[in-house]
Amino acid sequence: MHTAHLVCLISAFLSFGSTLGQAQSSGYLGFDRNDYPGDQNLTPLRKTFSFAGFWLNNPPGADHNSWTSKRKVVQDAGFGFLVLFNGRLDHELKNESKSAELGKSDAVDAVAAARHEGFPAGTIIFLDQEEGGRMLPEQKAYIYAWVDAVNTSGFLAGIYCSGIPFRESRRSTVVTAEDLRENAAGRKIVYWVTNDVCPPSPGCTIPDSSIAPTKSGIDFADIWQFAQSPRRKDFAVACPNYDRNGSCYPPGGAALNLLVDIDSANSPDPSHGRDR
Repeated sequence: MHTAHLVCLISAFLSFGSTLGQAQSSGYLGFDRNDYPGDQNLTPLRKTFSFAGFWLNNPPGADHNSWTSKRKVVQDAGFGFLVLFNGRLDHELKNESKSAELGKSDAVDAVAAARHEGFPAGTIIFLDQEEGGRMLPEQKAYIYAWVDAVNTSGFLAGIYCSGIPFRESRRSTVVTAEDLRENAAGRKIVYWVTNDVCPPSPGCTIPDSSIAPTKSGIDFADIWQFAQSPRRKDFAVACPNYDRNGSCYPPGGAALNLLVDIDSANSPDPSHGRDR
């Protein structure tokens, strides 16, 4: 990176001249993105965000994971963590029995990756569930087997899933987070929900008042992803403050194409992934 570009980026972050600003004391803000933002961008990002998403395996659509071996530098920059493991799509799953076996083996991989990165026991690992609506039997078999295996490994299980009502018919809607919780048979799961519909989302902005995860519409959510990059036209078409290209940028991030998703959490370290 050219030095002039880095100086401009840091100055822009410090000035808080864009639509993003500091979070209030009640509620904490974080970012997640598939690509590691670069060591040089962590300090300015920390001016706005308390925690960062951290992938344990290849993010959706990627053939590599650029977050590998970056845990220490992210922690040293002052961030807490949202630790993520990319789960399976339905087309990768077969019957319930084989899906459960795959869930267990993926959980083993997730825990091994977390330990390799140095995350302490008790860290919450979130299974990334990209598909919404009512989960099919093979999806639930996979998810709950993954949850059970993580919860018995010394780590804790969470899930990233939709908090948006999905219309099944004229008379019926389902929310993925509620569907999973209602069928979890008492399993301990931490919920990170996504709802980028405006409202309740404020769009690509940081409100002046607290933005608690429960304002997502899911009263048991611990984390709320309220802005995504790029803006999803089928959900977030009415949302303000996105860039003209549809991306959500932190202060100064547009010049470097440093797009982010924005999250709100009840803790500055939602996965409890920092060294104890």
